[in-house]
Amino acid sequence: MKKYFFAIILFNICAAAFGQELKIGKDPVFKIGEELSYRLKYGFFTGAEATIKVEDGGKKINGHPTFHITANGKTAGTFDIFYKVRNQYETYIDQETLLPYFYTENRHEGSYRHTDNVTFNQTEDKVTADKGVFPFKGDVFDFVSAYYFARNIDVSKVKIGERFDMKYFLEDAVQTLSITYIGKEQVKTNFGTFNCLKFNPTIIPGRIFRKDSKLYLWITDDNNRIPVKAHVELIVGSITMELTGAKGLKYPLNPISK
Repeated sequence: MKKYFFAIILFNICAAAFGQELKIGKDPVFKIGEELSYRLKYGFFTGAEATIKVEDGGKKINGHPTFHITANGKTAGTFDIFYKVRNQYETYIDQETLLPYFYTENRHEGSYRHTDNVTFNQTEDKVTADKGVFPFKGDVFDFVSAYYFARNIDVSKVKIGERFDMKYFLEDAVQTLSITYIGKEQVKTNFGTFNCLKFNPTIIPGRIFRKDSKLYLWITDDNNRIPVKAHVELIVGSITMELTGAKGLKYPLNPISK
């Protein structure tokens, strides 16, 4: 496995949502206390688990109340023996604009270690991280804040085949994720069958992904906008993500059948 494997998988799962004009509604689709859990499976084997939860920021930044969002990921089962991963990502975002103020990551992936402390200055268009200052234009996110911002964007006018871009800071650089809207599908999960929006985020080929690897993501077509399933092709085999837990939601889960 490549040292960035877990961060890449989690980022694509969380940020692959909606980017049209990057405008959000007045009220967030999530609330303090929301907690989502996921399982990543390699074939029939559980390879990793991830949990994302929303808390009160506990303090104001620049006079604005904040959400404190934490994402934790770890390998499981046999994978934990051969390639142990213990990653934690935290972000503080504005409760009104949902733009990030401060982000930290602490990653243990096999023998690889990486930490970073990132401050976002959206007014001056710069990101200050442990390794320097990085300029940007427009809104920019860490991968956790990107997910929560994206869940709140109006996609009612999105057309099949339409492509969007979302900027994020990762690995000491401001990068761009391109996302294509595929259409609507029904997806069967452990919580029932949901009407979903299907997206295809771009993937960078490398030691894990083939040149023609595809990543597909299914997000509930309801008020929650929760990713319930993802599937990505690897050089050998594929990985499927599935929702295993959802509590503290602002709106009830709304499957069309159970």
